[in-house]
This record gives sequence, structure tokens and C-alpha cells, in this order.
Amino acid sequence: MNIIVASIFVQDQDKALKFYSEKLGFVMKEDVPTGEYRWITLVSPGDQAGTELLLEPNAHPAAKEYQKKIFAEGIPATMFGVADVHEEYKQLMEKGVTFTMEPTQMGEMTIAVFDDTCGNLIQIIEK
Repeated sequence: MNIIVASIFVQDQDKALKFYSEKLGFVMKEDVPTGEYRWITLVSPGDQAGTELLLEPNAHPAAKEYQKKIFAEGIPATMFGVADVHEEYKQLMEKGVTFTMEPTQMGEMTIAVFDDTCGNLIQIIEK
């Protein structure tokens, strides 16, 4: 069994696609109409056959409530691995990304957290 798709709830698929591709550098893999919404997935540029990130509309009331509550509590919706948190932080800041936590050493790991502008906090980690 393999993880092939992981989803993240987003308030606006178009806005999320723009943020995740233009600011974070992910590459769109699929964009398929599914009625009112779309099946939009992105992959890491260096691993286009790897796990896909699905930009899932938060249209269901339970999804909206979940997203709203974890954001309010400061809980990241997901995490992405990076080679150098400090360098990634610098590059993302230059692109206008807003961080809620600067790079912070946590044991053997260094983490930082940013706002994806689509209702989520995202953690980046170097370990």
C-alpha cells in the first residue's frame, strides 16, 4: 500500500492553485472538472511521479469547521520537507509569504509555519 494522494482543504481552488504553484513551486499534475469543483493535484517539481497534493474544496460544513478550528488553534494542516528551513524561509518571505512561526529548532528538527492564504497553516521541516 502506498500513499498516492494527500488532500488539503482550501477555501478557493483557483487561489490555492496560484499560491501553491507560484509561491511554493509545486507543479500541477491534474486539473479535472468534477461538477461544481475540480480535481486539482500538484506534485513536487523534483518528484513528478510522487505523492500528489489534492486541493480539496472545503464546501462541506464539517470541512469548513475543521479548517477554521485548527487554523484558530495554530495547528498546521500539513507539513512539507525542505533541505534548509532558513533558506526556504528567506525565499518565501521574499515572495510575500506570511509566517506565523520563524525557523525554530525543535530537538533535531528545525520548523517554521506559514499561512497559505487559503485557510491553512503549513509547516515546513528540516530534519
